[in-house]
Amino acid sequence: MNLKEFQQKLKTNKFLSNYLGIILLLLLVLVFWAVFKIITPGNFGSPDKLLSYLQSSLIYAVGGCGLYFICVMGLWDFSVGANIVLSSVLACYFSQQLGFGGLILAPILCGTLLGLLNGIVYIKLNIPSMIVTVGLSLIYESLSVFATQGQEQILSPAYRAFGSYPANLILALCAFFLAGLLIKYTKVGTYTYAIGSNEFVAKNMGVNVNKYKVVAFVLCGFFAGVMSILTISYGTSMTSASSMASMSRNFTPLMGTFFGLAFRRYGKPITAIVIGEFIISLIFNGFVAFGAPTTIQNVVTGAALLLIVTSTTKPVKGAVVK
Repeated sequence: MNLKEFQQKLKTNKFLSNYLGIILLLLLVLVFWAVFKIITPGNFGSPDKLLSYLQSSLIYAVGGCGLYFICVMGLWDFSVGANIVLSSVLACYFSQQLGFGGLILAPILCGTLLGLLNGIVYIKLNIPSMIVTVGLSLIYESLSVFATQGQEQILSPAYRAFGSYPANLILALCAFFLAGLLIKYTKVGTYTYAIGSNEFVAKNMGVNVNKYKVVAFVLCGFFAGVMSILTISYGTSMTSASSMASMSRNFTPLMGTFFGLAFRRYGKPITAIVIGEFIISLIFNGFVAFGAPTTIQNVVTGAALLLIVTSTTKPVKGAVVK
């Protein structure tokens, strides 16, 4: 069977066409697991360790779902890290006042409001989203310092349920389900894709482009709030950030978003984000088990991501930074 015959068979086989992306990602999981298991059989890849890798990847995947609404439009949000820091700090404070209600509502409201502010400022200033969100991240970091007076905030042991199974899995699955629902079955998903494909055409078709860009930032902030619940519950403490120290928190969820963008042609972007984050976790923990320096871990992880994304996407000519 030649390549053309295989492609034709793929088009006629609806099941294989729909799930090819997931199959490819699962094969990548198997490959990376096998490689590190062979290299460090005693320190990597046991069932208990795999559950631990999944636990951390779920946190980043939730943030990746929020960033997907932004990035699919060609926009960027580099304030997510600062949003998580501030939302986590508020989660600690309000959990002491209102229990689990404060733990859940405070970071979600904070994250959503910051997302709304990002969208409004971006639309009003009409400058690249990268510049807007980097500038706003400095403000959000300052707010976290002001709120904590520079003191580390520790979540009470009584409210750490979302830091372990099954509560963290349930919350993450709810977030994934909501993201998938919005993308596939609502105008938000339809118009988000339309704007990302061709903003000018979408505007001529009557889509309120500015409105849905703001909605995308709001959704990104909402999912950052949910990620904050998982982050503070898993890590149990949060320290305020300054001088863009929170910026490093942007990149791991963003890497998962890239998987979603790369595999969206198969119609399962949220699934791709979740599996992609698990692959990233496998790579990172594999090098930890191997005893590699952090610098080498970052280099290889970044190179692997670039290879995966490059091999599954085609460059868009004339693309501009928004």
